[in-house]
Amino acid sequence: MKKILTIAAAVACLFISSEVEAKDEVKAKTAKFNVVEHTVAKEFVGKDGNVFRYRIAEKAAADGSKVPLVFFLHGAGERGTNNQSQLVHGVGDLVRWLNQHEKGYRLIAGQVPFGKRWVEVNWGAKSHTMPEKPSETMSLLLEMLDAQLLDPTIDLKRIYVTGISMGGYGTWDLISRRPDVFAAALPICGGGDMSQAAKIARIPIWTFHGSADGAVPVCRSRNMVSVLWANGSNAHYREYPDAGHAVWVETYKDKRVLAWFFKQKKK
Repeated sequence: MKKILTIAAAVACLFISSEVEAKDEVKAKTAKFNVVEHTVAKEFVGKDGNVFRYRIAEKAAADGSKVPLVFFLHGAGERGTNNQSQLVHGVGDLVRWLNQHEKGYRLIAGQVPFGKRWVEVNWGAKSHTMPEKPSETMSLLLEMLDAQLLDPTIDLKRIYVTGISMGGYGTWDLISRRPDVFAAALPICGGGDMSQAAKIARIPIWTFHGSADGAVPVCRSRNMVSVLWANGSNAHYREYPDAGHAVWVETYKDKRVLAWFFKQKKK
């Protein structure tokens, strides 16, 4: 009898242990990802002495191979000087994906100061002409990009840019100013200069917009894709039916989108 009780107790302990482990596993999977803890605050000083605040998330490849470089351009609501607000949307999803699927990487998320823009244009207009000179913040980003290109640890065939809303405009502007640099671009609910389409037609692009976007007219993405197709581009376009402005939430959580994005390599 004593032996039977001992075996029963052992089995009970086994079930309890398994249940605790299962709960711990679920808890670990559902724990909120703290993107701030996965990034480091830094500053880049431009040639004119202006400061570009940014956060960097990076992991060196264990085998010493070169790593992809990713630029994330935030939206208007994340502007400021705290060098942290730019992490609110999208960055966490990108860092999680990179940690899981890449041997190494470097992701840079800069912050635009209050009152400034990645591109100094009217977001509500149905079209715009790319300013001859980049904005103050874009100029600093371009300087920083040129410095990154000199880093021997960066894979020059795998440089990416993505951005949301104001950063979507910035994404279109950046690839138009450096069309030979980027392996792929993911502009979300932004707009570009349609006259630049021929320059960027060879870049793999997947753009996204909500059909009911009340902040940036959906025609901005539709028209960019139409003119890209007319110039021989195989750009992809996803329009979310009846969706508003914040379509980046669904986009960055779509594993198919991120898998496509980081699969691209510059030829």
